[in-house]
Amino acid sequence: MDFTKALSERILVCDGAMGTMLHAAGNSLDRALPELNLSNPELVSTVHESYVGAGVDILLTNTFGANRLRLAEHGSSLNVRDINLAGVRLARQARRGVDRTIFVGGSVSPAVSASQRQSVRADERVEVIRDQVRALVDGGVDLLVLETFGYLDELVEAVAVTAELTDLPILAQATFTAEGVTPGGESPREVASALAGQPVAALGANCTVGPQRMLTVVEELRRYSTLPISAQPNAGLPRRIGRRFEYSVEGDYFSQYARRYVEQGTSIVGGCCGTTPTHIRDIVAKLADLRPKQQRRPEPAPRRQVVQPEHGRLAQRLGQRRFVVAAQISPPAGGDAQEATELTAMLRKHGIDLVFVAARESARAQVSSVSLALHVEREVGAETIATLTTWDKTIMTLQADLLGVHAFGMRTVVCETGNPPLRGDYPNADGIWEVDSVGLIQLLAGLNDGRDCNGLTLATKTSFHIGARFNPGAEDRDAELARTRAKIAAGAQFLISRPVYEADALVGMLAELSNEDIPVLMAVSPLAGFAEAEYLAHEVPDVRIPRAALSALETAGDRGREVGLELARALLDEARPLVQGVVLVMRDGRKLADFLPLVEAPDSGQAL
Repeated sequence: MDFTKALSERILVCDGAMGTMLHAAGNSLDRALPELNLSNPELVSTVHESYVGAGVDILLTNTFGANRLRLAEHGSSLNVRDINLAGVRLARQARRGVDRTIFVGGSVSPAVSASQRQSVRADERVEVIRDQVRALVDGGVDLLVLETFGYLDELVEAVAVTAELTDLPILAQATFTAEGVTPGGESPREVASALAGQPVAALGANCTVGPQRMLTVVEELRRYSTLPISAQPNAGLPRRIGRRFEYSVEGDYFSQYARRYVEQGTSIVGGCCGTTPTHIRDIVAKLADLRPKQQRRPEPAPRRQVVQPEHGRLAQRLGQRRFVVAAQISPPAGGDAQEATELTAMLRKHGIDLVFVAARESARAQVSSVSLALHVEREVGAETIATLTTWDKTIMTLQADLLGVHAFGMRTVVCETGNPPLRGDYPNADGIWEVDSVGLIQLLAGLNDGRDCNGLTLATKTSFHIGARFNPGAEDRDAELARTRAKIAAGAQFLISRPVYEADALVGMLAELSNEDIPVLMAVSPLAGFAEAEYLAHEVPDVRIPRAALSALETAGDRGREVGLELARALLDEARPLVQGVVLVMRDGRKLADFLPLVEAPDSGQAL
């Protein structure tokens, strides 16, 4: 009998888990289970025959994951075609001598596991699916079952390549999390919409969730699709007992939900992880008196409201091409935020309402730059811009912090790799980085696109304005230029320099970056005297202090602060036509009065 005709006439029961049964027989889930088609065909046949005995209408081949990439991930070098042909042969043999129609479905998994997804191109995924489907078709399957697809783009790819190779019916099944979306973040409505009009005979869901959560998914798929619907949930959540996994959902409970699926319009019911022939036998009995429901017209998908992203003051002023004047403060050692709050309030009184909060490289107790920025903005009202460093933080921690500060209203972040503080007898002890500043920028850009660090879709997009540091005084100028360009390519939307003490290096680097069309803010920190200048010039890497400046400060004596301000003023006058703003870096122990001579009649922080 034709599969499509049978689908319209009766409820079809698919088999249950193959992996669970093979695991129960002593095979590790870490091995390539499809390889058993060749190494232990008797065991695979026994599983098939037990499902035939339970009364199934669809028998799936033991070929889930039987493609080149997934087999290689498990260390198997056996021939993909041989494994798939053997899988079809064993399933077809199991239905011999049975006096009812049993369809053999060729099981096809996503080309790659979630961990491989980022490193494998779409065209390679397509070729992997193509090779497996061709073998299954040549082996003689009655339909192709694309199952457990967590990413909609991969499911659409698999449908397209399968339809190119064969006219056999295609059952396309996505997998959904307990939140009701795929691991890729797509809703049942989006899955149904994407596959509407595609050459598929049925649409469904399998794996990941148990019977109750699957019911919600089935209802949504049915609401938005005219295709026959399939449902193959897990037998609840697994628990580990020794080296084995066991599932606790009994067949009676499972079959009750199977009946509810059919009552909601489902046409194919079966089981996934944890289900056994006992579960399937109970389903067959529970559905014996039911027939397929007439297809309904799907409901129109609701239109999404497009929300324009919010932008902070810095992004607005740069967009308006207004010269920006900002200040940079550091978290005070000891954890007291009051000093920073008072300083920011004084800055605002003098017209500076954009404040960068640097990350302090100290082993002493201190408020984090992000927490301080949020506190100061709430207390004072100035826009604060946190510097976020990546050292000793996992990407998951960084992501959680970013989503948190975005929820609190922070919109601008400066990305740095950062350096761990030097401690004790091991001054060169390194930190642990999962990503550097380039990776952090990529993370922010992804969040702005509505994707998390794993490429999964978020409930909403963030609207971060992404900044990055660059150092005009770097000893290796070419390496610094290459790294700065990498930050821009990753998604940086503005640059802020390390403190600049001479114009030539800045002018040269800005000339090299002129084709990047990105706003640049220059950080300026007036020198307090010769001692500071000498220390920076000789003991701090990648800082350039001109000889003329060192000489002027050395001869200035008690007038060191005054001369330092004069040098900073001259630098600003020279650099102003080349940059879009200036950031006054307020170092420890400096008073606001040390910086005010650099500000002339400020107009909301915009004039110098």
